[in-house]
Amino acid sequence: MADRAKDIPIAKEGVPFVMGAAAPAVLAGLLGCKKVSMALGAVACFTGWFFRNPSRTIPRGDDLILAPGDGKVIAIQEEFEPRYLKDQSIRISIFLNIFDVHINRMPCAGTVVDLAYQPGRFINASDPDATVHNEQNALMIETPFRKKVLCVQVAGLIARRIVCWVHPGEAAVPGERFGLIRFGSRMDTFFPVDSRVRVKIGDRVKGGESILAELA
Repeated sequence: MADRAKDIPIAKEGVPFVMGAAAPAVLAGLLGCKKVSMALGAVACFTGWFFRNPSRTIPRGDDLILAPGDGKVIAIQEEFEPRYLKDQSIRISIFLNIFDVHINRMPCAGTVVDLAYQPGRFINASDPDATVHNEQNALMIETPFRKKVLCVQVAGLIARRIVCWVHPGEAAVPGERFGLIRFGSRMDTFFPVDSRVRVKIGDRVKGGESILAELA
């Protein structure tokens, strides 16, 4: 899988939003409306910062499950995953607020074997019901050890657009960028129950850099 967003400081999906605020800011400045220009300029700067695309130091190891996004660990739950894995699994949920980096990264090595988009509601992403009912995009990965890891992009109360750049059959390279969710969201990662969890609820994690768990 080629890292489509490598070395790009702002995700290309954010450029229209930045320009949408920057152009009126410039126009307002030319017309002498300084306060309006400054306000729109601040919006443009925040939007560019929201879509920032920082580089990361990626831990190496075929047994590692990395955080697929930046944010706060809000749930670590052993449960039956009925839709995709159809097996008992551990779910780790990461909540991304509007101040977190929203680029999503591959959690593990392997092959993308399936993608499944589900339209749905826009419940607050920190709500447990968001896992099932919200709009989402599920990415199924088979590791070199033939274990299944499910990574789900979940839209939230403000997020209204899920972006995924990969397709079934592509290689999953740990830490490489595969998509984003605009303006607040959640990432759910499901993996086998015999894995060793390396985080706890309340931890802050970085996508592609923090280790969530180790596969058995």
